[in-house]
Amino acid sequence: MRLNTERKEEPLFIKVHEKDNVAIVVNAGGLKEGTTFSNGLVLTSRVPEGHKVALKEIAEKDEIIRYGEVIGKALKPIKKGSWVEESMVELPIPPDLHKLSIATRVPDALPPLEGYTFRGFRNPDGSVGIKNVLGISTSVQCVVGVLDFAVKRIKNELLPNYPNVDDVVAINHQYGCGVAIQAPEAIIPIRTLQNLAKHPNFGGEALIIGLGCEKLSPLMLAPDGKDRDILSLQEQAGFSDMVTNIMNMAEEKLEKLNLRKREICSVSDLVVGLQCGGSDAFSGVTANPAVGYAADLLVRAGATVMFSEVTEVRDAVNLLTPRCETKEIGNALIKEMQWYDEYLQKGKADRSANPSPGNKKGGLSNIVEKSLGSIVKSGSSAISGVLAPGEKATQKGLLYAATPASDFVCGTLQLASGMHLQVFTTGRGTPYGLAMAPVIKVSTRNALAEQWNDLIDVNAGTIATGESTIEDVGWEIFHHIIEVASGERKTWADQWGLHNDLALFNPAPIT
Repeated sequence: MRLNTERKEEPLFIKVHEKDNVAIVVNAGGLKEGTTFSNGLVLTSRVPEGHKVALKEIAEKDEIIRYGEVIGKALKPIKKGSWVEESMVELPIPPDLHKLSIATRVPDALPPLEGYTFRGFRNPDGSVGIKNVLGISTSVQCVVGVLDFAVKRIKNELLPNYPNVDDVVAINHQYGCGVAIQAPEAIIPIRTLQNLAKHPNFGGEALIIGLGCEKLSPLMLAPDGKDRDILSLQEQAGFSDMVTNIMNMAEEKLEKLNLRKREICSVSDLVVGLQCGGSDAFSGVTANPAVGYAADLLVRAGATVMFSEVTEVRDAVNLLTPRCETKEIGNALIKEMQWYDEYLQKGKADRSANPSPGNKKGGLSNIVEKSLGSIVKSGSSAISGVLAPGEKATQKGLLYAATPASDFVCGTLQLASGMHLQVFTTGRGTPYGLAMAPVIKVSTRNALAEQWNDLIDVNAGTIATGESTIEDVGWEIFHHIIEVASGERKTWADQWGLHNDLALFNPAPIT
């Protein structure tokens, strides 16, 4: 599909749906008052890049429509050709979770996409990794200083001797003690840590470093439930003994990991996470639709695809529940929305807390507009499953994995769900990356791709200027995923070693 835009050298705007009464300005730097489009529309005020212009007169209390959906009502009359600023848009109420249609418009399965493979590491349990990494997990934050010291020495002194091992990653966190591990919601951080230690990129060879007196027993995190891969620091003779023993255990694991070899694997073995950060008004018309097209290609090839971020789905969930394969799946999706509604209410959080200031600067007026653009990442496939936060993905197809919208928390939870790599769209720009899995960064606009030419992996901005189609960029992302999964190509984040800290989601009490 090619979006309907004006010619590149002329003033450009994008109208997404025939019902829309606003459009966004494409031109870098925005357009000045008096600018005339080829269809005769004249700007009555300056409109920044990505911000909305009124395509017709909008009376006070009239609906403002983008993506063919109501994003709010006008708080005052808006003239045709004027800038539709955030302050002019009244935030509408969210969809009523008790009145949603479920499994009423389940998409037909798209034709299978066969024959696509990548070169991955087959694990003893049948899973596949796309990196060969030594993972060292902690059971409590108290041991992080010692482990970080040891990891530096492992990387400098041991890793060069094992050329087939890509990296050594410490799974550090702030959990483990001073926490109510018996509280119902403690299951979220605990299963997250358990599943992180079992990540397929670790090849079943993760180590667990504990202190010895923490509430969260290291044995609870051991991938096979045995203590042979656990080191308790309180049982060591001192700091030097701690570091030496960590290094000795690490070298045993490095010897095993070094024997792993890449082999031909089906794309159906992949688990791909989708996320957006630093979103703007272009996200829903360039990068996210292209990622959605790539998501459909992956589902057609038999892979697992996860989209997330509850607060950036909640206000458009009425467009998702009809796509659920069954009523059970639809009810599971609603359950996650309801849980998060109650979680936010406890903290007295206001829906206006999202979008961020940067999102608004990029043209997004409110969470409804942001959500409508965000869910486009899910493509057009039927939703075949729902995961609670940190739950392991065990099925194929398009899954909704419930997470907060925070980049770092969402990334951590998707890793726990088994994500091999992440496709991350951005309009404002972020150097975000993950040590455990590659992050493919997709730009929503040309200006960002040009500014950050050594941080953006794929540019979807050419869709806005008519140089590429959504399908063109979707296929580019699909092939990029295969090349990265095969180790044939590095993401910019991996090339520069840009890796953010893991961030657990812990809604349970801290004692």
